[in-house]
Order: sequence, then C-alpha cells, then structure tokens
Amino acid sequence: MAEQRIPPTPTNFAIWFQYYAGSHNDLRNAIDLLIDHNRPFDVRTNQDLFETYIAPQVSAVVVETSERLQALMGAAKEFLATAIADNHSQMQAISQVADQGKAGVDPKTLVAQLMNELARAATRATRLEAGFEEKTRELDVIRDSLSKSEARARTDTLTGLANRRALDEFLRKAQTMAEWGEPLSVLLLDVDHFKTFNDNFGHGVGDQVLRLMAKVLGEKVRPQDLPARYGGEELIAVLPDADLAACTEIAERIRRAIGECTITRRSTGEVLPNITVSIGVAQYRPGETTADLIERCDRALYLAKGGGRNRVVTENEVDRAEAAG
Repeated sequence: MAEQRIPPTPTNFAIWFQYYAGSHNDLRNAIDLLIDHNRPFDVRTNQDLFETYIAPQVSAVVVETSERLQALMGAAKEFLATAIADNHSQMQAISQVADQGKAGVDPKTLVAQLMNELARAATRATRLEAGFEEKTRELDVIRDSLSKSEARARTDTLTGLANRRALDEFLRKAQTMAEWGEPLSVLLLDVDHFKTFNDNFGHGVGDQVLRLMAKVLGEKVRPQDLPARYGGEELIAVLPDADLAACTEIAERIRRAIGECTITRRSTGEVLPNITVSIGVAQYRPGETTADLIERCDRALYLAKGGGRNRVVTENEVDRAEAAG
C-alpha cells in the first residue's frame, strides 16, 4: 500500500487484505491491471474497488433474511437432534426385543412388539420428513427473496434496464477481458428533442417513450451484452467481444427499429409523432479507463446530434471531424 501511495484507511486495508489473501480473483485481476498500466490508486479508484468487490450490500431485506436463516437453522438442528434421539430409542427398543428372544419369550409377542416399534419409527420418520419439506420450502422462499432483492438493487425502476451500479460492475469485468485482447465496444443512445417532447406531451408520456426505447434496446442487443440506463434520457449498451464495426451494425438496427415504433398516448389514444434517436459508438483502447471510453462515445453522440440527429456516428468520424478542424 505504501508503494502505491494508498492511504491506510479501513476500507483500503480491506481491499488489500483480500488482494494478498488471494481469495478474490476478480479483485486481484483488477488491481494487477491497474498496476500494470501505472494507474494511480486515487480516492475514486479505491472507492470503486471497495464498492465493487468488498462492500457488503446491507439492506432491510438482508437483515430480515439473516434472521429467517438463523431461525431456519435452529429448527433444522432441532429436527436432527430429534432424529438422533428417536433413532437411539428405536435401537434400544429393538435390542430389548432381541434380548427377549434369547430369553425364550413367545415369538408372537416378540413379533407384535417389533411391529409396534417399526410402526412408531415409521410415524416419526414421516413427521420428520414433513418437517424438513416445510423448512426446504421456507429456504426456497428465502433464496427467491434474496434473488429479487439483488435484482432490484441492480435495476433502474423506470426502464427495467441495469442501473449505474450494475453498469459499472459489468464494465470493469469487461475491461479486464478487453485487456487480454478481446474487443469491447459501447454505444450511447439519446432521444432526439426529448425536452420538447416532454414539454408538449408531459413527463408521463416521456416516461412511456423511455420505456419503449429501453425495450427496443434490450431486444436488439445480444444476450451477452448489457443494456443500461446511463442517465436522464440517455441509454447505453456495453458489448463485450464486439469491435467497432459490429457495434455500429447493432446501433443501426436499434436506430431503425426505434424510428419504426408507433407511440400512442394512453389517456387519449392519440398517435404521437415518431421518435428518433442519435447514437455514438466507440471501441475500448487497452490501457484507457472506462470513463475515457464513454467520453469518446459521448463525443460521437454529440457529433450525431450536431449533424442532424437520427443517425449513428462512430469515434472514427469524430477523429476525422477534429482533424479537419
């Protein structure tokens, strides 16, 4: 930590303890890449590492789930203790029947006693099995609750797409793979004249437009890609293993599909003017930050807006425009 000039704070100690413990491969890879590219461990970088790889996501759901798990484990221990005690009692009873057999007790009596013990054992086993089935169902409910809680924490409530937290995590992992040679591209999408649209038809209709844009974006990207809400009316998609040409092709499909959408005002049934989008596309360059990648994507988007909107512009066109003065 001293060599990298990292302040000795509790969160930073937690990061580097996990790094040297070697128990978190994603964290180790991320730090190794930062060191290899001489990236400074500034306040933002340290905070991002902590929030992405170390910080527990504590919420009311997590606390409640912990309490439910404690109760469930207590019940399971009681069931097991009961099963062990019942099994011990059954073995003693059968042993007593066997001793009576050696003593010459009437076989009919022994058979009756043995049948009685077996019936009691079967009853206990059925009751125990029913109890475990009930606790298994409770465990399934807890697992489902945790999954839904995690999904909500990573989802934008308006569009249903990934939120910034999920986007940042995905980008960091995609960046790690890109440093090893896999292409990585990003497209940034913005609704044309969205403010005017909101002013004319109201924010409710504006939200309807954003949800429609999000739906089209989610349908047109590939399963391995991450569509997300970047902020305001801007949507973004991260495309691992896609070069600039592949990303541009997907962006064009998105632009055309949105242009063909028909939006109807729910309150009146009025068909609204067609919506168009401008899209900027950029490909990751080894050694840069993800912020640099998105910034170049944003410059391409800005050029698309300035060039008449309803178009896709790549970082190459930005470079040519800047070179031309």
